[in-house]
Amino acid sequence: MTFNYVRRLTDFQINFAFSRGVTFQSAKQYSHIVPALLNRIWETDNDKPQVLREMAQQGGVSGDSFVKVAYDPAYTDPAGNLHPGRVRILPLNSAFVFPEWHPHDRERLLRVKIKYRFWSTSLEGTRQVFQYTEIVTDDWIEEYVNDDLIDRRPNPLGVIPIVHTPNISVSGSPWGLSDCQDLIALNRQYNETATEIADIISYHAAPVTILLGAKASNLEKGPRKVWGGLPKDASVFNLENGVDLSGPLQFMQLLKTSMHEMSGVPETSLGQVQPISNTSGVALSIQWLPATNNRDAKLVNFTRGLKKINELALRTLFIFEPETMLYDPDTDGIIQDGQPVIIDPADPLVYRTECDWPDAMPTDKLIKLNEIQAKMALGLESKRGALKDLGCEFPDEKAAEIFAEMVLDAKEQGALDIINAQIGAAIVEVTGMNPDGTPLDNSTPATGSTNSNPAGPAPNPGPMGTQLTGLVGAQENQLITELVTQAYGTKLPQRRNPDADN
Repeated sequence: MTFNYVRRLTDFQINFAFSRGVTFQSAKQYSHIVPALLNRIWETDNDKPQVLREMAQQGGVSGDSFVKVAYDPAYTDPAGNLHPGRVRILPLNSAFVFPEWHPHDRERLLRVKIKYRFWSTSLEGTRQVFQYTEIVTDDWIEEYVNDDLIDRRPNPLGVIPIVHTPNISVSGSPWGLSDCQDLIALNRQYNETATEIADIISYHAAPVTILLGAKASNLEKGPRKVWGGLPKDASVFNLENGVDLSGPLQFMQLLKTSMHEMSGVPETSLGQVQPISNTSGVALSIQWLPATNNRDAKLVNFTRGLKKINELALRTLFIFEPETMLYDPDTDGIIQDGQPVIIDPADPLVYRTECDWPDAMPTDKLIKLNEIQAKMALGLESKRGALKDLGCEFPDEKAAEIFAEMVLDAKEQGALDIINAQIGAAIVEVTGMNPDGTPLDNSTPATGSTNSNPAGPAPNPGPMGTQLTGLVGAQENQLITELVTQAYGTKLPQRRNPDADN
């Protein structure tokens, strides 16, 4: 029997650390361009959740994660569809990567060899196994197939575009520790004990029948069978299970508890039925403290690795698509006073990014909102900071969107007020009475009017606009035009296809 707790516990740690994703913040000087470029690289050019999961899976299983940054040029497929160029973030199999570090600096790569085998078709048309080798240095990139050089080109970045991220750091070593290193032996012993118990149960599920003082040649064994004619002193019985399984079962429970303790994963996290309780968030955090400690140890290294990946990705983008260094109001963020219109690729601030990891523990949105509201009431939090606390990756764009929506709501309300005033004036003109049924009083404004002027004939947008032309600026005239258009704008004719009922 096989219970693969190694995979289950490792997957849990990966999901616990990376399932909520990560957001990136750049230096304030380039916050109007760099975040949009990083969003394009991770979300459009690559599948961000999948890349993060592959990185975490390689690190959790092998102890080390290797990521290669490359550029895929634009091309046209056979169907005629144009595919734009993109920056690729490629997680590599750790078993195929052979790095060479500086003897006195564990963070400086001198050379990286990528070597693996693949299936392909030979010149004779038969399937054959080939060996691919790629050697990357700061100056050159060489590719070999079966030790034959097929390509040699300069390295456009000038640095090795491969990032090594240890899963959990080991003092004095560039290599990392995997999440399942301490679980394999325990899981193997657990499966061996379970197999032994299963053999005992299987053996006694079809027990051996023992006959004493009789012959079994004419006796048929099976359900609903009756044996007769046995000697007086004969005895027939089944071999019973005399093994006490409580000891082996307790030993299996000890092994399972040890796996949870070694991995830092609570026993209640793998789908066990739990009674509903009102455990506070602090108590829940203490209960899950081993898992959060493991997560923090992993994120220290992965944060540094992601910063390096962002730097290599931006450098690659600027080399192959230099037009992305120019501010684009259609795709980039909101430019502020003092921010440059074009990026200086030699400025180190361009490549300085920060990683924002959301809290892995579940949070009550209502409690979070009440906390933010209290901070804002005391003047301890801004709207932009509140948006960041709620997980908004682009708070400036969200604030601009909220403001634009408020302006649109105000314009629509103004158009509705104009319509109400128009209807009130029409009622007065037709009936000679106010819309509420009271006698007409020139000193009483019409119901629905937004000003204190007496009710009168229906307003005419044309003369009103003419009279206000010399009194207000062009912006106010445009606002009046928008309100009048919103209230009295023409409706385009619609064509309707007749059906059986109409």
